[in-house]
Amino acid sequence: MRIERLHIERLRIVESAELHPGPRLNLITGPNGAGKTSVLEALHLLAYGRSFRSPTRDVLIRRPHGDFAVFAEVRASPDSVPHRLGLQCTARGWQAKVDGENVPTLGELLTHCPVVCFEPGSHALIAGPSDLRRRYLDWGLFHVEQAFPPIWRRYHRALKQRNALLKSGQPTEALDAWDSELVDAGEQLHALRLEYARQLSQHLIAIATVLMPEAGEPCLDYIAGWRVDRESLSVATLAARDRDLATGHTNVGPHRANWTLTYPALPQRESFSRGQEKLTALICAIAQARHFSEVRGHWPIIALDDLGSELDAPHQESAIQCVSETGAQAWITGTATPAGLSGLASGPVTFHVEQGNIHRAL
Repeated sequence: MRIERLHIERLRIVESAELHPGPRLNLITGPNGAGKTSVLEALHLLAYGRSFRSPTRDVLIRRPHGDFAVFAEVRASPDSVPHRLGLQCTARGWQAKVDGENVPTLGELLTHCPVVCFEPGSHALIAGPSDLRRRYLDWGLFHVEQAFPPIWRRYHRALKQRNALLKSGQPTEALDAWDSELVDAGEQLHALRLEYARQLSQHLIAIATVLMPEAGEPCLDYIAGWRVDRESLSVATLAARDRDLATGHTNVGPHRANWTLTYPALPQRESFSRGQEKLTALICAIAQARHFSEVRGHWPIIALDDLGSELDAPHQESAIQCVSETGAQAWITGTATPAGLSGLASGPVTFHVEQGNIHRAL
């Protein structure tokens, strides 16, 4: 997967910019606050439909304008058909286009631009709330498992309807139909996540051996969201009904799932330093990209924001070497050239940013 052209309009500090990146490594340099991260934010918007820096879309818009837009030409492989993607945000909401045609859901746009991202907030994948870890698994499944999206939608529709009934105080008999739907979709969702976690584990071990060898081989432990070793989801849902009625929401199921990653030398997640959390998050990102490549036959785009401030020089070199060996198109930002890039046989395509103005370095 590669972006051949990226066009940005009115996104944060960037008034208008067009980039024609190289197929492999791309470096974006500039002082703090110049707009480097806004370029990766544009990629993230095309890949996830949201920013990795803020959940509020209004802060993305360059004032005094009332909208922003991101356009890209992407190609999955050198011999594949290119696609033209567009995403615009106005006061009325989002508008997405693929090859010039409006698409009814953001999901139809997001399938065309898979991006794995490592940025200053990525340590939250390890240290933050469980919904981030569920989202990590679900993003991977969205791109590699065709059955996943309809099952995910079924489950969350049933969950929403069941929670509404729990809050309404209607007779418990009304819950029976939604319990059946919730359990059926939930068991399928659990099975997909469990298998994905199993496949991902081997890639995590391979990447951790390169980036964090001193910690030993990591172990990914998937937690279902109910005591799956003791009871089925059907039994767990029925047993929790009184508690659900008291709290007004569903307390067991895949929406409560979680996972942990532990190392022999660091048996408790709470013992991780901030640097180890960051390295583990990077390992998770690259491992997910590697699994994507194994299933889909091509690599997703890899985005590494402010690598120099997130990792020390030896780990920067290891990370860049690891990414460069994948053959993926990578976008790396920094106030200076990160350690490891200057030593590569084939140097990166370099862009420089000053006050939102982006130009390709000669």
